[in-house]
Amino acid sequence: MPEKIPMQRVIQKLDEYYSKNDTAGAIRHLNYWAQEAELCGDYRALITLYNEKMGFYRKAGKKDEAFLSAESADNLIERLKLTDTISAATVYVNCATVYTAFDCPEKSIPYFLKAERIYKDLSDEYDDKKAGLYNNMSLAYLGLNQYECAEKYCLSAIEIMKQIKGGEPEQAISLLNLANIFEAKLGLEEGWGKIEECIENASKLLSLPHLEENGNLAFVFSKCAPTFDYYGYFSFANELKERSKEIYERS
Repeated sequence: MPEKIPMQRVIQKLDEYYSKNDTAGAIRHLNYWAQEAELCGDYRALITLYNEKMGFYRKAGKKDEAFLSAESADNLIERLKLTDTISAATVYVNCATVYTAFDCPEKSIPYFLKAERIYKDLSDEYDDKKAGLYNNMSLAYLGLNQYECAEKYCLSAIEIMKQIKGGEPEQAISLLNLANIFEAKLGLEEGWGKIEECIENASKLLSLPHLEENGNLAFVFSKCAPTFDYYGYFSFANELKERSKEIYERS
C-alpha cells in the first residue's frame, strides 16, 4: 500500500501560515505536499491539495496557476471516478469559484450545477457547504447579468447561514454581495434603499462582540472592507482593515 499523506497535520500547518499571513510559506508548503502525494500515489490527498492551491491562487490573483490547479483537480476526479461524491462537489465549487473570480462566469455555471446536484439531498450537516455554493453561484449569475438567479441564490445562502452557529461573517459577505446585485439590477440611485439595508445589516454582523478572532475573521474583514469603502462607509472600512491587521499581528 502506498504511504499516506498526513493531511490533518498538513492542513493544520497551512492554517498556521495563513494565520500569520505568510503566503510565501503557504504555497511552498502546498507545493511540497502535492509533489509528495503524487510520488506516493495518495490521490485523495492530492485532490485536497489541489483544492487548497486553487483557493490560494484565486486569492493571490494568479489566474494561470489557479486555472491549472482547477483543471488538475477536475481531471483527477474524473480519473478516479469520484464524480458523484462529496469530494467531487468540493472540487466543482472551487473550480467554479476560480472561473468566476477571473471573469469567466460562463465556465463556472456547469461546475456549480454539478455541485448543486450532489448537495441537493444531503443532510443539514452540509448546510455550510450549501451556503457557500449558493453564495458563489449568485456571483456567477451576476457576472452573466442574470439578476433574478443571482438574487435567488444569494438569499438562499443568507437564510442558511442564519441557522448556523458562527455563520455571521459569511452572512455579512452574502449581504454585501446582495447589495452589489441590487445596484446592478436597479442602479445605485433607485436601488439605494435596498443597498443601504444590506450594508447596515452586514456592518452589524461584523461588529458583534462574540465573533471569534482568527485568521478566517481577519480575511473576512479584509475582504469586506473595499465594499464598505465603495458605498461610502469609509470609517467602518478603515476599522475593518485595522482589526484585520491586529488579528494577523496577534497570531
